[in-house]
Amino acid sequence: MNLKSLALAAAAVAITGAAFAVPTTASAETRLTAASCFPVGSPPGRPFEAVVKAINAAGKGVVNVKLIGGAPAIGSPFTLTQKLSKGAFDFVGCTEAYFGNLLPEAPVFRLAEYTYAELRKNGGWDYMANLMGIKGVHMVARHHDFGPFHLWLSKKIDKPNLKGLHLRVAPVYTAFFKSLGATVQTAALPQIYTLMENNTVQGYGWPALGWVPPWAKVTKYRVEPGFYTSTLFTMANQKKWNSLPQDVKDVINKAAMASEAKGEPAGPEFKASLKKQHAWLEKQGVGVIEFKGAERDFWVKSAKDAAWGEVLARSPVHGPKLMKLFTK
Repeated sequence: MNLKSLALAAAAVAITGAAFAVPTTASAETRLTAASCFPVGSPPGRPFEAVVKAINAAGKGVVNVKLIGGAPAIGSPFTLTQKLSKGAFDFVGCTEAYFGNLLPEAPVFRLAEYTYAELRKNGGWDYMANLMGIKGVHMVARHHDFGPFHLWLSKKIDKPNLKGLHLRVAPVYTAFFKSLGATVQTAALPQIYTLMENNTVQGYGWPALGWVPPWAKVTKYRVEPGFYTSTLFTMANQKKWNSLPQDVKDVINKAAMASEAKGEPAGPEFKASLKKQHAWLEKQGVGVIEFKGAERDFWVKSAKDAAWGEVLARSPVHGPKLMKLFTK
């Protein structure tokens, strides 16, 4: 074959190869994992599931988050945020009640007297986010709030005195209930019904919303006023978050922040949900024990003093600064 023939053959190969070459495309979809501190499908677990769904819907071709399960099926809810900080998951949806063992100042979130929009402006959010960042966790957003906590009882009380009552507790209100004389025990969420049914406990703490309907069969009263707030957060492993492309971060932030604004207790949607929930509880025969006047003031002050007492004792450096940022 002469030089001219070789040149023609080479050109043919080049043209054929070009015809079958695969064009370059945008980077592959980022795949991430997530876990929930609540059972998948349960009322308190649904808000984080909605965030994951919103991210996946808005991020097609950019990012996909796989929710691999919820506590207690995949482990204790008290360990999930710790595992997140070590990289076991990319994201976790959890309430601060379950990550105080990672950050001593975590209870501050439940004691906020400002909206989260206000906390993002006054430096409160950044202060807490920085503390969590040191622990290896990036705070994305407060994706939901179930409103104030209440004491729910199977028997009536006339005064803000809990002596003689055995109550199921979580870290959120343990100090408060004990300060008023209650005997307490911890138990997983699915056990509350049985403990109430067999009178092992005569009450439990739980938010105004995110309530489990079957509990109405073993619950007779809701104590008013409520106390604290039941905040749920979308969090990411800090190293993973830092490694994500900006377009992926944008999708996640937009979905989580939309949920934060929607779930604000001061907003109309929350108020409508609370009104509907109270009407349903009344229909189920769950009555209201309402403290008024001096007894109301004592109940509210006892709750606040017990919670902030814990924060200040655990965090003498950051506690006082956070109290100025989170309370009015």
